[in-house]
Amino acid sequence: MTVEFYKYHGAGNDFIIIDNRQTGYLLSNEQVKFLCNRHIGIGADGLMLLEDEISFDFKMVYFNSDGNLSSMCGNGGRCITAFAKKLGLIKDKARFIAVDGAHDANLNNDGTISLKMNDVKNVEIGSDYFYLNTGSPHFVKMVSNIHELDVFEEGKKIRYNNRFKEEGTNVNFIEKFDDHLFVRTYERGVENETLSCGTGVTASALVAAILGNTTDKNSCTIKTPGGNLNVKFERVLENTFYNIWLEGPAEFVFKGSIDIE
Repeated sequence: MTVEFYKYHGAGNDFIIIDNRQTGYLLSNEQVKFLCNRHIGIGADGLMLLEDEISFDFKMVYFNSDGNLSSMCGNGGRCITAFAKKLGLIKDKARFIAVDGAHDANLNNDGTISLKMNDVKNVEIGSDYFYLNTGSPHFVKMVSNIHELDVFEEGKKIRYNNRFKEEGTNVNFIEKFDDHLFVRTYERGVENETLSCGTGVTASALVAAILGNTTDKNSCTIKTPGGNLNVKFERVLENTFYNIWLEGPAEFVFKGSIDIE
């Protein structure tokens, strides 16, 4: 079977995207793993299928690189919006359905894409951590010397501890600098550090707001190893956020085809 694909990335978080409206591919776990494999496949943090959905511009179906269907991916949502624009499905706005519900997206004049995230109404506050769901679950921890941190080892310890080992969690480490928040993420399903994570950046910005460490009252400028993102939000109670928007680049890399069994 020959599969035509497109490669995109959002702040270094990279994805294989397939237009599945006519082809109707039913990819197996092993096929997705093969396609995402950086040594013998195309290579990506995840794979998305763009499909038709009544009353929406399109449907987003997201797989992690381990081959499993996953929860929401914020950078993926922005990239598949850029892909829909490339296909001529949308112009400057989109409304699509994902595993966590409906999302709106705007294509901005500066080339960035803004994605509306789900409201967050509950944040668990621990002694040295925060735990919340921004479409995907995130464990967020403030650290020092973030650039020297072994994210793989420290993130893996949390992701596979007794609480999270069955369902898993993403783990975000954050540090506040003068004009930005720096975020590094260990992603479940990838089981490694990724260059950025959209839902993780969103979770980190909301935690920074609770801590009083955002770069502005209702927004936060964030840097990741893969690039810069911004999160805007409104806050009504200490742990309740709404009108949350994730903003940043979504860039086309290349188009190709590959034969898979």
